[in-house]
Amino acid sequence: MTALLASGQRPAEASPPGSIAERAPRRIVSPERVAAALTLVAIVGMAVVAVAQSGISITGMVESWDNAERFFARVGPITFPEPAELAYLTALTVGLVLCGTLLAAVISVPVAYLSAANTTPGPGWRAFGRFVGVFTRAVPDVVLAMVFVLMFSLGTLPGILAIGIHSIGMISKLFADAIEQIDEGPRLAIRAAGGSRWQEFTSGILPQVLPSWVATVLHRNDINLRGSVVLGYVGVAGLGLEMSFAFKSLNYSLGIGIAIVMFALCVAMEVVSSAVRKAMLTGGRASGGPLRATTPDAALRRPWTASRVRSTAWGWIAAAVVVGSILICDIQWGDLVTVWAKMPAVAVQFWPPSFGNYDAATMFGAMGQTIGIALAATLLALVVSVVVGSLAARNVAPNGTVRTSMRFLLVVIRGVPEVILAIVLIVITGLGAQAGTLALAFGGIGLAGKLIADSFEEVKAGPERALAATGASRTQVYASATLPQGTPALLGHGFYLLDTNVRAATILGIVGGGGIGYYLLNAGQGSNYQAVTAIVLMLLVTVLVVEGVAMWMRRVFR
Repeated sequence: MTALLASGQRPAEASPPGSIAERAPRRIVSPERVAAALTLVAIVGMAVVAVAQSGISITGMVESWDNAERFFARVGPITFPEPAELAYLTALTVGLVLCGTLLAAVISVPVAYLSAANTTPGPGWRAFGRFVGVFTRAVPDVVLAMVFVLMFSLGTLPGILAIGIHSIGMISKLFADAIEQIDEGPRLAIRAAGGSRWQEFTSGILPQVLPSWVATVLHRNDINLRGSVVLGYVGVAGLGLEMSFAFKSLNYSLGIGIAIVMFALCVAMEVVSSAVRKAMLTGGRASGGPLRATTPDAALRRPWTASRVRSTAWGWIAAAVVVGSILICDIQWGDLVTVWAKMPAVAVQFWPPSFGNYDAATMFGAMGQTIGIALAATLLALVVSVVVGSLAARNVAPNGTVRTSMRFLLVVIRGVPEVILAIVLIVITGLGAQAGTLALAFGGIGLAGKLIADSFEEVKAGPERALAATGASRTQVYASATLPQGTPALLGHGFYLLDTNVRAATILGIVGGGGIGYYLLNAGQGSNYQAVTAIVLMLLVTVLVVEGVAMWMRRVFR
């Protein structure tokens, strides 16, 4: 020590104040981030436990295949309704779904305007808009259909209102997210020029969000078409009602025939919607965008370019489809006037909430099973979706053939209604959580795979190019650049899928997939509507908790 001091050197452990060692910043992880990470680990752990308790056994399914063979042997040749009746039922189903989706789209615009942070008039209005969205998402469309079947005469109106009100939750949320992501320049310029709020919306906001809004409505329409199957079990007209009649009367050959038609219809709708979304999002880009008029006279005499012809044709086709949907539904408009007199009598049947003949332990246990099915299905779907979705992304897939094949696979998976798949799995494995979990996991692959592929294609290309320039392999680029950038979106997609699966697990319980849906169906068929209300309140609390945790996670890990 003396020698060091004599030579002018200092001991290593005696760094002077203000040295580099003392000035080096130390990264401190906030307690909130630690809590969020631990919460995420706990959720994944519960999902793993749920998978273990679901009873999924590939060996058991193979051994149970004899059940399916015996079932289909009893079914005999598959039959279909008469061609004229089948065409009418198909058109009626499509028309009912379109009308319900359009109703939701119209109502979602003001709800989204109130919910978006940059357009809401105040915090109170924003809280109200968000609550409307969460509440309509929490109440299953089949419960709304039960209510409206009591209030209206049998027909399409209960289905249209049930689909429309339930869809407000998803559509308004995505509408509001699109509004919050706009370029504020045009809107602020209109405001600075003295424009009204209406002018700000129509000229500064709507042109920016319209393509995204149309894509959202088309996506929701696909979901509603698949979900319309289960509405038939509570009396909503269409293919779902005829399929439920066939299965209840043990006419399995006709029921399976209608299920095949429904599957083909869902796949066809997915293909058409994808084509329309692609045309809207890419229209005009190949030619550098639409031509802008340089004079007022030129604006009045726009040339009929190929792009304008296509846009006009699509507009007229869309208008014709909407008018045809309204006509085929044959809506009893007078019911909208007479329903108000029936509302008090219907309301007293649903309040106060009560479990009726079931004890609270049984109902909470069934709700816990539903949450377990949703957790297990979400975990299984995400594991497969990360692989399939990655290969469906343009910047990850090794070639165009692989990407196209994976995209087509996702379209086919999304075209299979979960209810129909659950019925098939119940035939093979029997009643219980296994069938519901597998059906939800399979359907979740189609949804989550597409969302993951789109998110990976939207990551910044800079880090990927930098790694590729250093000679990194495609796998190294994916692991070090693509996946880390897409992880926040992946987290959001996981919670969105969990939110969706909680409600879907309830619906699958109606056809024997396990959970609270079994008791929901019994309560509805037994006119025990107070129990229906109690079950809906449990679902509402569950969805609110999932929504709150998801918002917290997105904020912390942003």
